[in-house]
Amino acid sequence: MLGQTLSILPSVLIDAVTLGFVYASIALGYTMVYGVLEFINFAHSEIFMVGAFMGTELVILVVGRFSAGINSVLGSYALLFVAIIFGSLIAGLLAMGIERVAYRPLRGAPRLVPLISAIGVSFLLQDVVRLLESFYSGQFFRIWPTFGDFDRILVLGNLTTTGGDLIEFGISIKSLIVIIVAVFMLVGLNYLVNVTKLGTAIRATAQDRNTASLMGINVNYVIGMTFLIGGALGGAAGVLFAFKFLRLDPFVGFLPGLKAFTAAVLGGIGNLTGALLGGIILGMLESFAASYLSFFTQGAFGAEYKDILAFAILIIILIFRPSGLLGQTVGQKA
Repeated sequence: MLGQTLSILPSVLIDAVTLGFVYASIALGYTMVYGVLEFINFAHSEIFMVGAFMGTELVILVVGRFSAGINSVLGSYALLFVAIIFGSLIAGLLAMGIERVAYRPLRGAPRLVPLISAIGVSFLLQDVVRLLESFYSGQFFRIWPTFGDFDRILVLGNLTTTGGDLIEFGISIKSLIVIIVAVFMLVGLNYLVNVTKLGTAIRATAQDRNTASLMGINVNYVIGMTFLIGGALGGAAGVLFAFKFLRLDPFVGFLPGLKAFTAAVLGGIGNLTGALLGGIILGMLESFAASYLSFFTQGAFGAEYKDILAFAILIIILIFRPSGLLGQTVGQKA
């Protein structure tokens, strides 16, 4: 049993890191908006979904018309890059529009009011996408088309089991791309928030909106840009999600969005580094539970219980540290 457990450990770790970075990428949108407005944008999971659909539709269109050139290395990577940019752009503009129409008029209202508005926008986006996809394609789910050599496995090493068998372990190009793009987004966002003039304005608005306004900062512009950036990150994460897990439907954002929100809370919502840490921890818990729960319970509980175990551990952590792992020790806020 120990040998079997160790033999799959490298692949479990790789899956955990990949999943963790996907959650962290989505969590950035939640944590940015909360850092500035102290408002939980529950529509972010549907913005993630819209970005995923936009990127996937672009890929389906291009692959259908130019299949000969897409399977080259340059063509496949260029198409993936354009799909991520396209999905993030549409999602960012959508988030900015939602803030202008559904949240800004309620800025002075009790906190429960914009929260209900966000839930309403979430349901609205699900039904709008379902309706448009039904008209456009005759079905409300989409499958990411196959192109390029993204499923190829890069061998990282060998592992000898207790029985003497030699097992190779590696990482797929697809998973590697997900991790690289997610790291790039995290580093880029940290640079934007901590180094640029816009980032300074965002941090000033997050600390005290009235004082920031008195100092000459256009608070409405900064908040709009915060939604634009957060939505763009969510859209890019959506395209990565479609690229990795292949199937999309209008409700696909709910569970990843819920888990990403949990990751943001776990890390300390409003803290960018905390979003990364929370995403990685949640990905680890979920992957290890899916792979080892059946082993350690002698088959009594299978992979379907992974969410229960992961969230139970998270609840225990939050009982002892309700502000999240980095909620108090790090002063950096988006």
